[in-house]
Amino acid sequence: MPRVLQLTPFVLCSSLDKQIDFYCNRLGFSCGFKQENYAFLSRSPVAIRLLECPPRDDGKKLGDDQSFYIDVEGIDDLYGSMREGLSDLPEGRVRPPFDQPYQQREFHVIDEDGTLVFFGEDIRPRP
Repeated sequence: MPRVLQLTPFVLCSSLDKQIDFYCNRLGFSCGFKQENYAFLSRSPVAIRLLECPPRDDGKKLGDDQSFYIDVEGIDDLYGSMREGLSDLPEGRVRPPFDQPYQQREFHVIDEDGTLVFFGEDIRPRP
């Protein structure tokens, strides 16, 4: 029977090198493949595909209408491991861990082109 293995969103970017640097050096991804306008990054088992594109006609950042959610375990430790790399980002690009009313603990990061990356952990009480 066929199986779905993984979802790897395409993340549009204006500078492939700048985004590779952001995801690898700030969020802990590794670049597994790169060509002229495309790269495949992973932080096992999560992966993303970066696609360098021309600017939008409306003047908005390429990522203004993009977001994706990464489910994790140990969210506070994960954030702690990223904190130093995120500390010098401009105000408003990082939201430290907090609890949501829908029983997820999350932190948010906005990448170089405006894509909102959610990291979240289920905090529902376990039986």
